[in-house]
Amino acid sequence: MIPGIAARRRFKDLSEQEILALAISSEEDDARIYRSYAEALRDEFAASAAIFDGMAEEEDDHRRRLIDLHAERFGEVIPLIRREHVSGYYARRPVWLVENLGLERIREEAAQMERDAQRFYEAAAAQTSDANTRKLLGDLAAAEAGHSDKAAELTDEHLQGDAKSQEDNAAHRQFVLTWVQPGLAGLMDGSVSTLAPIFAVAFATQDTWTTFLVGLAASVGAGISMGFTEAASDDGQISGRGSPYKRGFASGIMTTVGGLGHALPYLITDFWTATTIAILVVFVELWAIAWIQNRYMDTPFLRATFQVVLGGALVFAAGALIGSG
Repeated sequence: MIPGIAARRRFKDLSEQEILALAISSEEDDARIYRSYAEALRDEFAASAAIFDGMAEEEDDHRRRLIDLHAERFGEVIPLIRREHVSGYYARRPVWLVENLGLERIREEAAQMERDAQRFYEAAAAQTSDANTRKLLGDLAAAEAGHSDKAAELTDEHLQGDAKSQEDNAAHRQFVLTWVQPGLAGLMDGSVSTLAPIFAVAFATQDTWTTFLVGLAASVGAGISMGFTEAASDDGQISGRGSPYKRGFASGIMTTVGGLGHALPYLITDFWTATTIAILVVFVELWAIAWIQNRYMDTPFLRATFQVVLGGALVFAAGALIGSG
């Protein structure tokens, strides 16, 4: 049996006091999560930070009401019981897994937090036969539904006019600067720069395994080089391009992926089959680059297509001619 799992209590085995204690600890945790979101957003998205401050205050108010109810019914000593102590209870993702993914992701996570809590209490109330416990769980479900209403009120209060649009535009711009631009540069470098060595070796040797090894080495080497170059080129403090580590990972991984795309077909032993598939993969890669440029960089599609496809075709032709010679 997995350690820790056996020690968990089932919700249906909890007493009314333990259910109330669980609700108190959950409200406390959620308030801390909202405050963490607010702190992470405060510098760049002040209006959204104010929303999460308000939601944290609502959680504090509900926690105080629950504590007052517990003191009235069971006394001052609240049992220590948390989410991880109860089998099947909804979990919260660590804050650091969410706050680095951008404004919209944080908003979605907050909405999901409220829905999770409300659904849990409603389902628990429906499965409870004791009248007092059913009432308690129903009250908690109503409280969670009220959180969603309060979130809507706070959104209307703090995100009036163009504030939400401005924050969304700023978040999109940050996403492009931190992830899309470095990733696109890596994909272009990996897809285009490895064409010449891979196809030169392919046509020179017509040995699929040797071609694959050269492609693998070129892709991984280019990925490492691009990743470190991107991370070291700008710390993001002045340019506002975001964490150098995020940009480095985006650039390095996409560079490697771009090169491996047309190297992997050479795992096929038949040379012409492998080469035909590799050429088709190159075609897909180049069109994908053009689409990303048009979608995120506002580059006209025809111009992006002309630049990428023409450049890729020239590099491919150079590699093929050199290898054939």
